Amino acid sequence: MEPLILTGEHLEVDDVVAVANGRKVALDTAVLPRIEQSRRAVEQFVAEGRVVYGITTGFGRFKDKIISPDEVAQLQTNLVRSHAVGVGPDLDEKTVRAMLLVRANTLALGHSGVRPSVIQLLIDMLNAGIHPRIPSQGSLGASGDLAPLAHLALVLIGEGEAKVGGQWVNGRVALERAGLAPLVLEAKEGLALLNGTTFMVGKGALQVRRAINLALTADIAACLSLEALHGTDRAFDGRVHQARPHPRQIDCASFLRQLIAGSEFLRGDDPFNVQDPYTLRCVPQVHGAVRDAIAYAQWVINIELNSVNDNPIIFVDEETGAADVISAGNFHGEPVALAMDYASLALTELGNMSERRCARLVDADSNGGVLPMFLTEHGGLESGFMMAQYTAAALASENKV
Repeated sequence: MEPLILTGEHLEVDDVVAVANGRKVALDTAVLPRIEQSRRAVEQFVAEGRVVYGITTGFGRFKDKIISPDEVAQLQTNLVRSHAVGVGPDLDEKTVRAMLLVRANTLALGHSGVRPSVIQLLIDMLNAGIHPRIPSQGSLGASGDLAPLAHLALVLIGEGEAKVGGQWVNGRVALERAGLAPLVLEAKEGLALLNGTTFMVGKGALQVRRAINLALTADIAACLSLEALHGTDRAFDGRVHQARPHPRQIDCASFLRQLIAGSEFLRGDDPFNVQDPYTLRCVPQVHGAVRDAIAYAQWVINIELNSVNDNPIIFVDEETGAADVISAGNFHGEPVALAMDYASLALTELGNMSERRCARLVDADSNGGVLPMFLTEHGGLESGFMMAQYTAAALASENKV
């Protein structure tokens, strides 16, 4: 497979998934001029003694502390070391790869003031299979993903730990094995590596793809349940859904009709059984709404993947070369957090519907005797699938917490 070319502007959810699964990455050389322009602006700010947050000042409560030109580089290294205090189980390899990719793409937009070598090292680590040890807890979200990104950045400066070939080693050793040299951070670069939504958006991209797959799987499972219970596809009639024209409800009903077209297990017209229970009849309405939530999350993630979520942000006029810097709040994770909460709520409903269908499948009283109690012909001697449904009910309840 050809390497994924990073421009800062065209990354999508499925690109993140591909790189998380091992696809190689390369930086588009066309973006180098804007990255270099942004870097020159930072160097100019330092040379002029301009007061710029996180470049010539301290951070947070120390924003009014002026940093001398001969200490601006040390400031960046100190920041990385002081913020690498995450706890909890390590993030999985795919999430770490997603983070490396997302940070490289964000910096490639050329508003963060880093040298091209910083971005290149992130890419080189990806391609060499160097995966920093990143604890899963410590990010507030409202301030971006400071702690997780600090652990990622440690390896770039030859500190921390990374997994290479299934073995945990010192960050410097990990780089040396791949023929790479640690960075010596310069002005702004530590802050540029730490400040942003990289963890939440990288993890979010992976979860969105899983959610898309899960929604399709749920549609298939619903059709299998419909056949097992000898239901009817009348509720999926296209006219019904055109009358309530939510696009993804319409799409879901169409997909269901395709899946069960020509099935010999569906019942014909029955004057004594005119409609199926909610969990069969309302699949397009519920699953369609779930698709809406997932699509919204995907839309938000795709925007965030190609966004500048650093602070401060550097702007260079392409014609005059004049540079400006603005302290703002693009690191705030609210857009991603709300979108992912929405998707989580929707997936909980998907689980509820699935569990209720399971309950009907194993309960002869509910399914009208179409299937035996607990799906066993030897009730009493055997418990059949009773406990499988109990487990499904427990998981559905857990999803609501």
